[in-house]
Amino acid sequence: MGLRINQNIAAQNAYRNLSVTDSQMSKSLEKLSSGFRINRAADDAAGLSISEGLRSQVGGLKVAVRNTQDGVSVAQTAEGALNETTAILQRMRDLSVQAANSGATDTAASEAANKEMGQLNAELDRIGKSTSFGKQNLLDGSFGNTVKTKFTNAATNTLDAVAGAAAPVPGGANSPFTFTISQVGGGTKTPTGQDLGTTPITVSVDALATDATAQDLAKAVNNATEKALKAAGYQGNEITMSAKVDAQNNTTYSMAGSGNFAVADGTGAVLAGAKIDLTSTAATPTLDKTGGNSGKFQVGANANQKIGISIGGVDSQTLGTAALDLTKDPDAAIKIIDKALSSVTDSRATLGAVQNRFEHTINNLNVAVENLSASESRIRDTDMAQEMVSFTRSQILTQAGTSMLSQANQSAQNVLSLLR
Repeated sequence: MGLRINQNIAAQNAYRNLSVTDSQMSKSLEKLSSGFRINRAADDAAGLSISEGLRSQVGGLKVAVRNTQDGVSVAQTAEGALNETTAILQRMRDLSVQAANSGATDTAASEAANKEMGQLNAELDRIGKSTSFGKQNLLDGSFGNTVKTKFTNAATNTLDAVAGAAAPVPGGANSPFTFTISQVGGGTKTPTGQDLGTTPITVSVDALATDATAQDLAKAVNNATEKALKAAGYQGNEITMSAKVDAQNNTTYSMAGSGNFAVADGTGAVLAGAKIDLTSTAATPTLDKTGGNSGKFQVGANANQKIGISIGGVDSQTLGTAALDLTKDPDAAIKIIDKALSSVTDSRATLGAVQNRFEHTINNLNVAVENLSASESRIRDTDMAQEMVSFTRSQILTQAGTSMLSQANQSAQNVLSLLR
């Protein structure tokens, strides 16, 4: 081996190894001090991409938990108001039973009971108009319904306004009838992948009894619509019918919803060619913008992961109690109030079921957050014990490399002994 001074290969080798070791120690220090295994894309490009995707999901799921908790609050608020509505209807029924006791109830007593009935109807209307969550009304029929369609055609046998108690429902409803639901414009698919723009849903409604009320017809249509929508992959409450009976016994039917749906007559027996477009203001019959919201809660981290709530109107006309007169027919009042109680009870049960669903959704979201956070941590976070081993190794090698570099630099000093 020759002695050279222009190129100290041993020193260069020691320096190269020392530089690599020093770089490794610096990276270990960065990982140990930050707690992250990936501090920049160069650390693990593929891992960074996966980690950022998981972070997006975790962040979205945490927000979805808060959204779902808002849904629980909305359901609780609405159900609390309906609880008082039930109490009012129970009092109305007591008054009706009292007034029906004609053997002991004189005209003055019936009129007094009827006055209280009027005040109770006014309170039903007030509750329906004033119950809200923030600034959003809950019980005026606008929650979950952004557009409302009234049947106002003058053609006979259609679901337009029916005057007088003698004909509370169109005659066509006393026979089975059908109508179809399709999506306006097409293109939008159900959760099961069905495109209603080309595959309309047929809704079949059984015949109503001859003494059926307007509320009976609305309930029958809603039950049949819910069944058909669920079979097609929808939640079932995207379209609902309501009926209002004013103090003069005039009935007005309407349909409401928040999706891109059109409803058309299937047989001509009841809807008589009417087409209800819940998105276009040019549809016939004319649409009324309710100003409500869609009633849909974002309960997932990705688009279109929603649960919808549709709450029908709760007032004296919708419940059918506005036209009740205890001085004339308290027996009929008992029957109508029983149906109103059943309607409100159904609404409360639906809200309770939705609230339970929301609570299960929250539990599921929290589990998903936990598992995805663990997955993201395994990719991105530093294993402190393992990294400390690497740091200690780099630290020892750095110290050794520094010492060997010093020794390599000293080796060139041996040449001086030849020059003496």
